[in-house]
Amino acid sequence: MSKRVLVLGAGFGGLEATSILAEEFDGDLEIVLIDSTEGFVFGFSKLDVMFARTSADRVLHRYSDIAKPGVTFVRAEITAIDAVAKHVETTGGAFDGDFLVIALGADYDISGTPGLAEAGHEFYSEAGAFALRDILASFEGGDVVIGITSGPFKCPPAPSETALMLDAMLRDRGIRDSSTISLVMPFPRPIPPSPDASSALLATFEERDIAWHPDTSVRSLDADERVAHLGDGSTLPFDLYLGVPVHRVPAVIESAGLTVDGWIPVDSRTLETSWPDVYAVGDCAAVGTPRAGVFAERQAATAARRIAARVRGDSEDSLYDGRGVCYVEFGGDEIGIVEVAFFDGRPRGSFEGPSLDLAAQKHEFGVSRIRRWFDRDWAAAVAE
Repeated sequence: MSKRVLVLGAGFGGLEATSILAEEFDGDLEIVLIDSTEGFVFGFSKLDVMFARTSADRVLHRYSDIAKPGVTFVRAEITAIDAVAKHVETTGGAFDGDFLVIALGADYDISGTPGLAEAGHEFYSEAGAFALRDILASFEGGDVVIGITSGPFKCPPAPSETALMLDAMLRDRGIRDSSTISLVMPFPRPIPPSPDASSALLATFEERDIAWHPDTSVRSLDADERVAHLGDGSTLPFDLYLGVPVHRVPAVIESAGLTVDGWIPVDSRTLETSWPDVYAVGDCAAVGTPRAGVFAERQAATAARRIAARVRGDSEDSLYDGRGVCYVEFGGDEIGIVEVAFFDGRPRGSFEGPSLDLAAQKHEFGVSRIRRWFDRDWAAAVAE
């Protein structure tokens, strides 16, 4: 009887694990991929839609298109996880597996920031980013605050990218002089592991008159006064608030008793949990690297190769290296590349750019993933 792997969540981590295992076994391993949503959307594609570079339908990659050997996609909400038995309950039925890969990401707690739902807009979910397309299009200028409510949060460069892309949009529309942009972040610099990338961003903020508020966060919004209250006791007025909401592990993971200090503890090199043959990757896991798709992808690759070795009875020698490469939008189609290593000593990062030439590398990054995960070609963002 063939083994069965249950992959919970179809983001970067779930898709990468599924693709590697399907390729390794070519139908001789049963892989059940479970996700509650219709399809996958890159984080950078959310910003592309938000700033009207493309439309929502062009960036959605439907899971129903997956046709890999041995893979069954189940669109359902996961309602219970038993890590001991490797048993999963969903709205589409119950599933038992020999291996479990938990890649359910992080959820957003809008209520965790008083006033956010009433006075602000979050841009981290697909729905939130897509809704902001029309809101930004009708914005006539004023004070904009881009605020992080707490850490950790997904894709640390994204708030900086949002500030720079907003600046470019307002300049194109001729209303930048009647607007202010403030970025509030609970870090001393925009990308802490990469001083060079942070220096480039800070220089660009100064050049483009973007106010930088480090080492603090947005605690609450006053809907009547239209001000954001920061953790350092100061306030910022806003006409438009774009927020990164509080992140938390999905409730089904918490109710399953899988968390310690809010996240699933794992061996950072093997991605193994304390339950045999159960792995956790990506945003829901406490790995020691940023919560971003490129890190989840490499973590999932390690977990998948270790599962493959166990199924074959081979040596499990694949280890996660803690590395990741991020593409950073500087506005005006200029891209910077940050490469960071988090293990083997102090986190360290290199930086290249920003330049127009690097946009092709970012494009190929997206195209190559869709080709690998969905076995089809994709034309990335197209300006409208």
